[in-house]
Amino acid sequence: QNNNKHLQVQELCILYAKKHLPLRLRGGGGSCSGMLEVYHNAEWGSVCGDLWDIRDAQVVCRQLGCGPALSANRSAADGSGEGTTWMNRVKCRGNEIHLWDYVFNVDQSCDHTRDVGMICSGVRLVNGSRCSGRVEVLQGESWVTVCDSDFDQQGAEVVCRELGCGSPVEVLGAAAFGRGEGQVWSEELQCRGNESQIHFCPTSSSLKHNCSHDNDVGLVCAGSVRLVDGGSRCAGRVEVLHRGQWGTVCGDDWDMSDAAVVCRELGCGEAVDALSKSHFGSGPIWMDDVDCSGSESTLKNCRSPVWGKHDCNETHNSGVICSGKLHYVHLYPHMCLLFCSSSPLSSVRLMNGGSRCAGRVEVLHRGQWGTVCGNNWDMRDAAVVCRELGCGEAVHAVSESHFGSGSGPIWMDDVDCSGSESTLKNCQMRGWGKHNCNPSTDAGVICSGVLLVNGSRCSGRVEVLHGESWFTVCDADFNQQDAEVVCRELGCGSPVEVLGAAAFGRGEGQVWSEELQCRGNESQIHFCPKSSSLKHNCSHDNDVGLVCSGKSCIGENPCSARLVDGGSRCAGRVEVLHRGQWGTVCGDNWDMRDAAVVCRELGCGEAVHAVSESHFGSGSGPIWMDNVHCSGSESTLINCESAGWGKHNCDHSKDAGVICSGKLYH
Repeated sequence: QNNNKHLQVQELCILYAKKHLPLRLRGGGGSCSGMLEVYHNAEWGSVCGDLWDIRDAQVVCRQLGCGPALSANRSAADGSGEGTTWMNRVKCRGNEIHLWDYVFNVDQSCDHTRDVGMICSGVRLVNGSRCSGRVEVLQGESWVTVCDSDFDQQGAEVVCRELGCGSPVEVLGAAAFGRGEGQVWSEELQCRGNESQIHFCPTSSSLKHNCSHDNDVGLVCAGSVRLVDGGSRCAGRVEVLHRGQWGTVCGDDWDMSDAAVVCRELGCGEAVDALSKSHFGSGPIWMDDVDCSGSESTLKNCRSPVWGKHDCNETHNSGVICSGKLHYVHLYPHMCLLFCSSSPLSSVRLMNGGSRCAGRVEVLHRGQWGTVCGNNWDMRDAAVVCRELGCGEAVHAVSESHFGSGSGPIWMDDVDCSGSESTLKNCQMRGWGKHNCNPSTDAGVICSGVLLVNGSRCSGRVEVLHGESWFTVCDADFNQQDAEVVCRELGCGSPVEVLGAAAFGRGEGQVWSEELQCRGNESQIHFCPKSSSLKHNCSHDNDVGLVCSGKSCIGENPCSARLVDGGSRCAGRVEVLHRGQWGTVCGDNWDMRDAAVVCRELGCGEAVHAVSESHFGSGSGPIWMDNVHCSGSESTLINCESAGWGKHNCDHSKDAGVICSGKLYH
């Protein structure tokens, strides 16, 4: 009992610390700029600027609830700090939730002249791309929308400049990028147009309009990157804007991670191909040796040498082909007349499997479709394919030409995905066309045609894939037999509860127009008989939800995790199920990214603490996983890198544990 009370107090302390954000920017005139300080061991201390760059700054800005990072100085522009330097040589990918996903590393050799100073934006563009969307301004601790009647061209000039997005293209009213939430800005912005940040603009409280979220203003900026000579705004030679002049990017080491950043920045969907050798023509060169992680919000945030310094020639300019599918088209359809490519592309497809979500894996490279060798092909690789195609969860990863042998080139071999990539082309491999394979070992994938949304991996609103769209299901047309099939297909064990009345929130789009009549023994929902004679007229208020037990396996792969001996289902020693037996996870290199995956998989909210050294007691049985390395975005622990099932140099005194916030998404 005393141990449980101690644990509860510890959880509360950690939750309190997280809520009050032991991280701040000081001396910059506001909460979103200044010298960076972190709170550790009851003391505020600084962060050394060695290796510090814009990706690290993005994490801080996100954690503080500020807008995008505008600058990341390796020496504090707003004065030097004092006390302990708590962190040094920070190297974030840019998509971490908290700065302390990186380990504290006290280094007294770093003097305070190298303390980090930075500026985050106080404005953001929402529901569009990086340089277009609904205008939201930070007021105190809250983001507020701006009325279209109180925002003009001068205000647009300031916002686009502050975000590094060039000049304004169009100011849009009537909630063009969707209706916001919370408050509407209560003052009229009176920018002159030459201010460097929106918060330097004069304001007036004498509003002439009574605005609601139906009047939220939207903005389209030109951006700092463009694609030229490719036939549409979503394909062509990559050019970047620097000091008022457009220049190109050298194609040396240019790859799909770099291309992904460009496509995201332009609101052009997924990267289809990364090209070099001036495929789309040439021009003067601004950037060389670009190295993006793939998660940056803008190409300028990627690592590269100094502007204009290169050892390249104009015959090696880089190019990109994006899918052309804008994320905000459904919000503002007529913008397609300006911005959408005429023929959206996909760089991967599944063939000969009876549906677009099952079959032999084929990828598009240099205009030709080819296959993928099945050597070392596994569920992490399959998960990337299913996500890229919008086909739900990976159900099975097959090889040995399960769906027949392909023709043409074998484009990829020894594919090694982490499971979190947005496209198969971003995964590690031998190199395009390099293989020791034959067509009889072509890789294949079976994806699910059903999703559970707004819950955890094994609970949520039921959505079924029909054609290219996901449909919700009416609670009156879904029963226990249907639930058996869905839980089985997702590898989530048996159904625990079927919930009606939009228990996991109201969906969007259409409601499934047929009644499912599953017998309960089908392997996939699309094998179930259906009837078009619906007895009910349903809306999204009747969307059905489902909770599965989560305790099952597909083939030899674990599809569930649990937390043991922590006093609740959201805290304890991490255990995974493999070959029908529960085993532990070694705590070597266990961190907050790994913990975040477990908490998400269990529907337990945010990760509060990642512990090792058998904090929750030593387990028994096998140690199934060691040297786990998650990016933090995987849907299940199975998709994270590890040494291999049962391979370890560990003992139960190092068993990993997790404390989650316990706040379920539903």
